[in-house]
Amino acid sequence: MSPCCRQVRVRLREFPLCGPAARGRGVSLLEVVLVLAIVTIGAALAVPRYGRASARYRADLAARRVAADLRLAQTCARAASDSRTVSFTPATGRYQLLDVPAPDGTPGDYTVVLRAEPYRAALAAVDFNDSFQVVFSGWGLPDQGGTVVVSTGSQQRTIQVDGTTGTVSIP
Repeated sequence: MSPCCRQVRVRLREFPLCGPAARGRGVSLLEVVLVLAIVTIGAALAVPRYGRASARYRADLAARRVAADLRLAQTCARAASDSRTVSFTPATGRYQLLDVPAPDGTPGDYTVVLRAEPYRAALAAVDFNDSFQVVFSGWGLPDQGGTVVVSTGSQQRTIQVDGTTGTVSIP
């Protein structure tokens, strides 16, 4: 018999897996309760952090989407040498890019619903000189500057459109 087999037999004799010598090696109820308590405390600490991180992610995602769509309307206006309008409806959490085809090919104007997945965001405020829309001229310049505020939970992000240069930014 090789030395490896002898070592295995010795180990099995020292630490039996079954039989009378193996009894008493189980887990007590107290140990199970302590492990469950530690896991519960860890979960109680992690869940609120996950909720805040999720809200922050959704707010960032919605703000980037609005900024990208404002830039798209601006680019389409330049490409067509014709004005393009972005109209916001805060009550329903949606906005439309008028005379801009939807990227998925659906007929009609390009419409985004921020209250739907994956954003679940609201249009907290839209201000383009007391208007809910901005019109980009054929040169890509807005008729007025303004801001759009999107929110998810306690998180808010502001999108700014510079009235002079047309620069769209998220400060």
